[in-house]
Amino acid sequence: MAAILITIGQSRSQKDSIVAIRTYQGMTPTLGQRAFVDASAVVLGDVQLGDDSSVWPQAVVRGDMQRIRIGARSSVQDGSVLHITHAGPYNPDGFPLLIGDEVTIGHNVTLHGCTLGNRILVGMGSIIMDGAVVEDEVVIAAGSLVPPGKRLHSGFLYVGSPVTQARPLSDRERTFFSYSASNYVKLKELHLAEGFDG
Repeated sequence: MAAILITIGQSRSQKDSIVAIRTYQGMTPTLGQRAFVDASAVVLGDVQLGDDSSVWPQAVVRGDMQRIRIGARSSVQDGSVLHITHAGPYNPDGFPLLIGDEVTIGHNVTLHGCTLGNRILVGMGSIIMDGAVVEDEVVIAAGSLVPPGKRLHSGFLYVGSPVTQARPLSDRERTFFSYSASNYVKLKELHLAEGFDG
């Protein structure tokens, strides 16, 4: 595996601000316009990060044996691990990791070979397993476990380990998705202004 470190718009005051973008088997991650990846994060292999999305300190986004796609205005917060399910005798096709737009992934979340739609909040410390599908506009409470292959239907709060459907989302909760996405877009712009310019 070849590893490369790419500097993204180093400023004079932060010459060691480096983003670890690693090529694996000829696949190099691609970052959309104004995307932000913290210098301590690792983004590796077949990964696409959408416009205005962000990957925060010590997060790992590892697309080494399947693809990872993250939409626009989504955030992957500190210490989260994003991986895939490889193709093999127990799962001939494997599972990519697919994440839509305006998804807020809380601190220390594990996402493994699952599919998340648009406008989702994944609470801190949650785990979403292989083949699970989370439809648009879902809140997953902190510390929840979404088992392999489970589908979470749009418009509900899910809690627990394993998750159960708790109740419909309120109108106020539904407006929070875009608010949270916008907040992280503004925050990453401030971080870019501090040490990166492009």
